[in-house]
Amino acid sequence: MKILFLGGGNMANALIGGMVKQGFAATDIHVIDPGADARARLSASYGVHCHAAAGDAPDAPDVLVLAVKPQQMREAVAPLVGRLGQAIVVSIAAGLDMSALSRWLGGHRQIVRSMPNTPALIGAGITGLCALPDVDSAGKALAERVLRAVGSTVWIDDEAQMDAVTAISGSGPAYVFLFIEALQQAAAELGFTPAQGRQLAIETVQGAAALAAASDEPASLLRERVTSKGGTTEAALKVMLERGVKDGIVAGCLAAETRGRELGKLLGGDA
Repeated sequence: MKILFLGGGNMANALIGGMVKQGFAATDIHVIDPGADARARLSASYGVHCHAAAGDAPDAPDVLVLAVKPQQMREAVAPLVGRLGQAIVVSIAAGLDMSALSRWLGGHRQIVRSMPNTPALIGAGITGLCALPDVDSAGKALAERVLRAVGSTVWIDDEAQMDAVTAISGSGPAYVFLFIEALQQAAAELGFTPAQGRQLAIETVQGAAALAAASDEPASLLRERVTSKGGTTEAALKVMLERGVKDGIVAGCLAAETRGRELGKLLGGDA
């Protein structure tokens, strides 16, 4: 199997590292990146083949992973037009729809759009995937195999929902980091050292997430079980709800989805 990455940044590094751990042969993986430092790091870390330009990379890979910034995508893929054969193209660029990618790739239709998130950097990501109708079950399985190297996956039937995936899980780590940040600030105001506040905040979030994952019950019921009437948790939640914490999170996710659609139109236009 021949796998080609266009771009060798953080997410590509995570994917390649995960793939090698899962048994992909490093000699089957090629990376195109103009940065000498990125090429040297990837070659030294994983033993993959690195190329400064698309012209140096092999034609007709089995999988092409598009791992460059959305704003750079149109220019970056131009040298690959006509050289892809039947490659499954997997895009991890946020906001770019598959019709734009197909157009920029000269009408290539074997395309899977994906949205991983930053916990993929430690193998704990969640990735939403959506494919054009031209991609068969074998092609989907191949794309999923690549993305599962950095975490779990979920298939989305309607590409219009990919902006919602971005809003929930793509941007989601930032929401969690904000919550951790707030817990640490509260811990500091309550007299804990930075190290104590960090440990209390992070391990509380980790433990609560693990408990929710291990339970089939809704998060609302788990919350209610922690909230004794007239107790400390009820006092905290009452203030948070009064200040619109939950509504703010929901509204923020909806704003992220709207902005994702706007950026998609800007990035994928013909202009």
